[in-house]
Amino acid sequence: MDFVTHSFRHAEAILSQPGYSVGLEDLRGAITDITDEHLIKSFDSHKTPAKSLSRDINNLLKRNLKMRGWEVESAIFQDSEFDDKRWRLDFAKDKISVEVAFNHAEAIAWNLLKPVLASELNHVKKAVQTEIGVVICATAELKRAGQFDSAVGEYEKFLRYLDPLQDVLTVPILLIGLKKPATFEIVGTKIGGRMLGRVRLLGDSA
Repeated sequence: MDFVTHSFRHAEAILSQPGYSVGLEDLRGAITDITDEHLIKSFDSHKTPAKSLSRDINNLLKRNLKMRGWEVESAIFQDSEFDDKRWRLDFAKDKISVEVAFNHAEAIAWNLLKPVLASELNHVKKAVQTEIGVVICATAELKRAGQFDSAVGEYEKFLRYLDPLQDVLTVPILLIGLKKPATFEIVGTKIGGRMLGRVRLLGDSA
């Protein structure tokens, strides 16, 4: 997959330094290793037809990052009171925390805040201590071509949150926006009263 980035508090420059560069290479590789063929095969493999590409991208990112040694669903705090998914990072490795944000736009601020909680000191005992965050989300073009729910918060909307939250987001954050596939799109098809998706190759009029 192709992607665009936005560097908040010089995140990309910091991630390019020796102490972080392997993690940045991991992330780039985990994304670019996802081909259109991988996405189509994953989408068509569901026993229950899917509506969008979100689950497939999530699963492929998870597979690729696990292969590179990233911890999945890492707890931010040690206290069992904060052990549910709301208080977990999607991925963590060394000093980097990662959130994959394909959820409702109302969760944008929380998606941006979780890497801050993982990186700042806190009066609740920490289970992980990172220094920099990465948030991966869909661009508006992927949201359309991948048939994502209209309520999903896209990359362009994440960008608008950064200035108002400047004083709250105290750690560097690299925002990654995933671009649409080059060779296909998901189109909505109504089946039994439900809106589901199907793959349409670009150039195919069907």
